[in-house]
Amino acid sequence: MDAAKPEKQSLHARIYAVVRQIPAGKVASYGQIAKLVGGCTARMVGYAMAATPAGEDIPWQRVINAQGKISPHGAGFGSAVQRQKLEEEGLEFDSQGRIDWRRHGWPSPEPYIHHPAPEQRIRKKISH
Repeated sequence: MDAAKPEKQSLHARIYAVVRQIPAGKVASYGQIAKLVGGCTARMVGYAMAATPAGEDIPWQRVINAQGKISPHGAGFGSAVQRQKLEEEGLEFDSQGRIDWRRHGWPSPEPYIHHPAPEQRIRKKISH
């Protein structure tokens, strides 16, 4: 058994829990999700979105890049599916394929849903 695998699954579960909170008609960036989850990067969020299990109620299409664009994936097919799903939710793209963050950006919940990595929790306990 790979020791890193349970941690990876746990991270994906945390990412999916945050992504499930994004309502229809809104989008969040990979970096925004990474900050909310804590202990991961935007790229890790992208990997989790690419690994979304089929049949799960995870609105992966609502996570886009910081420029307000859909990141290329699935040899172009995945990007087309993502755009179609977002348009079905009422999101509009400009001529350069961007979404207006002011109109469709998801205002992250306050306080942040932050689950620090174990080493961060230890530091917090020591510093108090």
